[in-house]
Amino acid sequence: MTPLVSVVMPVRNGGAWLAAAVDSILAQSCRDLELLVVDDRSDDGAVEGLSRTDSRLTVIESEGHGVSAAFNTGLEHSRGRFVARMDADDIALPQRLESQLAYLAAHGDVAICGGCVELFAKDGLAGGNRRYQSWLNACRTPAAIRREMFIESPIPNPTALFRREVIETLGGYGDPPWPEDYDLFLRADAAGMRMGKPEGIVLRWREHEGRLTRTDSRYDREAFFCAKLHFLAAHRLPPKKTVLIWGAGPTGRLVHDLLASEGKVVRGFLEVHPRRIGGEKRGLPVYSLERLRQEPDTFVLAAVGAPGAREKIRSHLDELGRKEGEDYLFVA
Repeated sequence: MTPLVSVVMPVRNGGAWLAAAVDSILAQSCRDLELLVVDDRSDDGAVEGLSRTDSRLTVIESEGHGVSAAFNTGLEHSRGRFVARMDADDIALPQRLESQLAYLAAHGDVAICGGCVELFAKDGLAGGNRRYQSWLNACRTPAAIRREMFIESPIPNPTALFRREVIETLGGYGDPPWPEDYDLFLRADAAGMRMGKPEGIVLRWREHEGRLTRTDSRYDREAFFCAKLHFLAAHRLPPKKTVLIWGAGPTGRLVHDLLASEGKVVRGFLEVHPRRIGGEKRGLPVYSLERLRQEPDTFVLAAVGAPGAREKIRSHLDELGRKEGEDYLFVA
C-alpha cells in the first residue's frame, strides 16, 4: 500500500545518534509512513548497525554526493502523498507528523509545514541559541514567516513537511553556494508558496560542533547574506522605491555591497549613533532617522541584529505609518 508520509533522512556518519533519530520516526503516532534512510557514503558503520525489523524502514545509497543529492535520491524513491525531512542527529517527538498533517489539512493554502523546536546540546545552550529558538517558535503563521524570511531561515530544515506536488515543483533541494535548505525556502517564498507551523514543539534539534552549519563554508554568515540579498533583490524589493539601509555598521555595509553586486542602488544609511550621522559609508550619506519623514517613499532594510533592536526599529517605523513587508524588511 502507498504510505501517507514518506520521511527522507539523509545520513553521512550518523554515529551514535542515528538509531535514536530512526526510532523517533518509527515510533510516530502516525503509523502510515515509510522511512527512507539515504546513506551518503558513510564509513562509520552506523547505517549497517540499524535494526531492520520494521518493514517501514528502507536503506538506500545516495545517487550523488552531499546532503541535497541524498535527499533528492530519497525523494525519487518515495511513494507518500506527503514528504517529510528528518536529520540523523535529531529526535522527532511522537506527535510530530500527526500534528503537521492536521495543520496542513486545516490550512489548504499552506504548501510547506515546518515545526517548533527545542534546541538542546550536551553542555547546554548559549544565550544566542535561546534567542534563536524563541524567534523560530514565535514565527509560525504564513504572514509572519513571509515577513521575517530575510532575517534567517524561519523553517527548521529537519521539521519540513511538504505536499508532494510542492517539493516536486521546487525540484527538491539544490546545490547553491549557500545553505541548501534556506535556498529551498527562499525559492518557495519567491514562488508565492505559503509556509506555516502548528503550535507546540515537534522536534528536539541537536546543537553540536559536527553539524554542517559548523563545518561547511556554505553555512557561514556571509553565505547566508548572499542568499537572502540575492532573493530579496530579485523578488521582494519594490521596483519604484529607493532603498535606505538602517545601520551603517559592518552588517549594513555588507548588505549594501551585496545589493550593489545584484545591480541595486542604495540611497544611503540611517543611524542613531551621533558619531556616524553626517558622515559617509561606502561613499553614501549617513542620515539621522529624521530623513524618514523627509522621504516617505523609501524602502528601508533594517540591518541591525543586536538583541532588542528589531522591536525598537519596528516600533519607530510603525509610528511613521510604514508597513512591514511593503515599506520595510529586516535582514538581520
